[in-house]
Amino acid sequence: MARTEDPRTAPPIRWGILGAGNIAASFADAVREHTRAQLVAVGSRNRDRAERFATAHGIPTTHVGYRQLVEDPQVDAVYVATPHSEHRENALLAIRAGKHLLVEKAFTRNAAEAREVFDAAREAGVFVMEAMWTRFLPHVAALHQVIDAGEIGDVVNVSADHGQAFAFDPASRLFAPELAGGALLDLGVYPVSFAHDLLGVPDAVRAVGALTETGVDGQVSIVLSFGERAQATLSTTLWAKTPTVALISGTEGHIQVAGSFYAPTSFRVQRTDGRVWTFDQPGRKGLQFEAAEVARRVAAGETESPRLTWADTLAVMETMDEVRRQVGVVYPGE
Repeated sequence: MARTEDPRTAPPIRWGILGAGNIAASFADAVREHTRAQLVAVGSRNRDRAERFATAHGIPTTHVGYRQLVEDPQVDAVYVATPHSEHRENALLAIRAGKHLLVEKAFTRNAAEAREVFDAAREAGVFVMEAMWTRFLPHVAALHQVIDAGEIGDVVNVSADHGQAFAFDPASRLFAPELAGGALLDLGVYPVSFAHDLLGVPDAVRAVGALTETGVDGQVSIVLSFGERAQATLSTTLWAKTPTVALISGTEGHIQVAGSFYAPTSFRVQRTDGRVWTFDQPGRKGLQFEAAEVARRVAAGETESPRLTWADTLAVMETMDEVRRQVGVVYPGE
């Protein structure tokens, strides 16, 4: 079975954390505990939040505001962990400062913004990657090996769901149009990216959805078509905690990926000839794998990861743009 490289073997790199929310805290913990990288600075618009974050994660330098963070000479790479609506602006700020970048998913609000970021990165010669951590996890590497070896024949369907139950709060980023809220960009990006990873770029996108009182998507169901017969059936919701599992069905068997499919987990292979076996992934943390990928590519002088290219991210953004068009979600300023 394929083995993912130990994140501790990646070259050291000095991280600056832009934004001091929950996902930034998870990233900081993973980097500190499972890589040789240093957390050298954190930036927030709120001084107290920055200082609390720095104390909690052993970070020596705090900055009030993002410009000071990206211009800090200690920082090699910036991890952007702000709401989706701010990703483009934050990324361009860091690129102008000559910093390498890891930007939380969804990468931007839409594909046009993503292209702008990648164009700027190309011109500046800096590394940029979407923080779709799932692509770098051991069980996903193992899934690819199983599928590439023909263990389940030709893949004809991928199904995946990601739903979490949130109480309605119009001030929350999840429900706020001005912060690019909604189920799709926050949760649905996982099953959409997973389907892209296994099946490629879809030929057709069909979606239905229901909106929240604030006009963002509360729930979406998606069918993607690939070639003559392969399909992906995906769902996402803000209104219920779903199983968050994935099923990959082929002409000679299927693979059941346990929830949460997008985090370190196990899967079960069942072939039509009766053979059954499982892959078990120890541990639940996994953000260190994407951090290690950044460090390795930066050390090699590369500007993108072959495992998650700029084209890959753009294709996912284009699919989500089409889904939003069909369900009727438009963000202010688009």
